[in-house]
Amino acid sequence: MSGKLVLSLHHVDSGYSGGGPFGKKKRQAVLHDVTFDVHHGEILGLVGESGTGKSTLAKTILGMVKPDRGTVTHFTKRPQMIFQDPYSSLNPFYSVEWSLEEPLRVYGKYSREERKRRVREMLERVELPAEYLGAKPSELSGGQRQRVSIAAALIRRPKFLIADEPVSALDVTIQAQILTLLRSLRKELDLSYLFISHDLNVVYQLCDRVLVMKKGRIVERGTVDEIFDHPKEAYTKQLLAAAE
Repeated sequence: MSGKLVLSLHHVDSGYSGGGPFGKKKRQAVLHDVTFDVHHGEILGLVGESGTGKSTLAKTILGMVKPDRGTVTHFTKRPQMIFQDPYSSLNPFYSVEWSLEEPLRVYGKYSREERKRRVREMLERVELPAEYLGAKPSELSGGQRQRVSIAAALIRRPKFLIADEPVSALDVTIQAQILTLLRSLRKELDLSYLFISHDLNVVYQLCDRVLVMKKGRIVERGTVDEIFDHPKEAYTKQLLAAAE
């Protein structure tokens, strides 16, 4: 891990506008004074219970939700997302090849031959044979679909990925395979990750540093060993106790 940054958040407040009385839109605050950096080459974990603001943070980083205060600074091209449910993130009516090729087609920079070459190369990187190019998502297992979803996130060669609960829908054996794949891709493609999870055991296996979020605030941060061996906050201790 170098001192070079891929992402920096500085005092970010963020939330949503919802319906209020008399038709007035009421702002619902979700994130409060969130500050952190993601360093080049690292896997930064973000943990917290459901409803604590983790997905809102991901959407704010991606520009889908505009901050009310503070700054979100990207030092690479905009990150890509790996979703929790690969079945809903892949078009069920189209083949694997179509799903991987479409972002390149929309980009408009590559010839048909180059697009096909890149698709096959990326499928190989996520350890799926070329015979899966013609398959529809319904014909794949959960682990295979998640590999395709990872390939789709990587097809335009971003340097920073946000992974939002990417293994929580998979059984433990397949989880381990996907975590191994994410580690190897980090090394091969020089990637950095923000890895969002409620599962501290998964975070311990994969991440370098950890942010602990409670009710939209970062309440503790440190290396994996610091957080797991010497937690300071009562909330972090509760999460760790629940994971045992």
